[in-house]
Amino acid sequence: MGPLRAATGLSVLLLAAGVVLRQSQEPKELWGYVQVRNKAHMFWWLYYANNPTKAFTELPLILWLQGGPGASGCGFGNFEEIGPLDKEMKPRNTTWLQAASILFVDNPVGTGFSYVDDCSLFAKNLSTVVSDMMVFLGEFFTRRTEFQTIPFYIFSESYGGKMAAGISLELHEAVQKGTIKCNFMGTALGDSWISPLDSVLSWGPYLYSTSLLDDNGLAEVTAVAKEIMDAINKNQYGLATELWGKAEDVIEENTDNVNFYNIMNKEVPEMKSSEQENLHLVGLYQRLVRNMHKESLDELMNGPIRKKLKIIPDCVKWGGQSRDVFENMAEDFMKPVIDIVDQLLAASVNVTVYNGQLDLIVDTMGQEAWIRKLKWPNLDQFSKQRWKALYVSPESTETAAFHKAYENLAFFWILKAGHMVPSDQGEMALKMVRMVTQQQQ
Repeated sequence: MGPLRAATGLSVLLLAAGVVLRQSQEPKELWGYVQVRNKAHMFWWLYYANNPTKAFTELPLILWLQGGPGASGCGFGNFEEIGPLDKEMKPRNTTWLQAASILFVDNPVGTGFSYVDDCSLFAKNLSTVVSDMMVFLGEFFTRRTEFQTIPFYIFSESYGGKMAAGISLELHEAVQKGTIKCNFMGTALGDSWISPLDSVLSWGPYLYSTSLLDDNGLAEVTAVAKEIMDAINKNQYGLATELWGKAEDVIEENTDNVNFYNIMNKEVPEMKSSEQENLHLVGLYQRLVRNMHKESLDELMNGPIRKKLKIIPDCVKWGGQSRDVFENMAEDFMKPVIDIVDQLLAASVNVTVYNGQLDLIVDTMGQEAWIRKLKWPNLDQFSKQRWKALYVSPESTETAAFHKAYENLAFFWILKAGHMVPSDQGEMALKMVRMVTQQQQ
């Protein structure tokens, strides 16, 4: 394991002799690398909470995990969703830094500014992703002792939710054993890839109910969904991933290219690849990872941000290994982790599920379907709860979300949001963060 190398975004005042006199305030951001395995380097970027009335020690720490696998939290989550600045480098009014410190990590290794020196080191399954993150978190909390007692939450999006579930269970056990010192308080699974089959089986009915499929289209989508179900039932997960790409092609053909991240938008078709080795897998990569590496964000990360960070090796390009990350995880991609959520609930870990109303790729119907499969003894009581309407402010009359909770399970239905909830409904997402982290508003 390598040292947790860090750089700071603030300068310190120096005496003429070069001795540090004092730091004018707590550093607002830090970043660095952790070598999680030999020749496997994970990049992280920490922002301290920025609240006018509270010090960072009075607010929680949130680890943000992006999806893909292969999409960059330090890039997309930071500049497109919840960080202090947007990709135009303008302040974001709904940054989560108002409510928490945020730790972005580019994982699995090879994502974003993370990289491997040897192509055999890409993660191929969830267990490797989890073990790498345990190395990182162990190093982080050992070096950054100021965060050891602060409430710590893991928030996630898309495939990041699948990773968050596995990481949360392992972290909970590590805290119980005393091998990692942190105040882990729970995990939030946003539009999360917990049960791929439940998502796929709900695509047809969801699109049909929103007038985006007719009877013929519904029949075609249902047929390919059944192919995927058959492959999963035979434990042919690599085949299921390829068929998943085929299913998305069928949907695009029948819906005039509906956007998988928000059904109110339209996907602009593009050439998937001139390479013919696996068109469905290439198409999947385009939708799940490449869409998050838009040209403007790519230019920002490989230009001004790279210069600011000063520690990115010359051989590393932001997103340069992202396709390798995705393809190496293809066999793992369609495997469900409902059992891990059950284990989290049984261990009394707080679990929050939140989902955007307009998301297709991980639609809310699919999320509700896998929740119904939980073996958690309190599921019946949770299901019987009446949901409560939420508003972004006391003055607002527009319903922004619905919320239901029982014991250590909560669900947020976020209205008028797609797959990237904080991008589409920033105010409601920030309110949700405060609710999840038990902050009075």
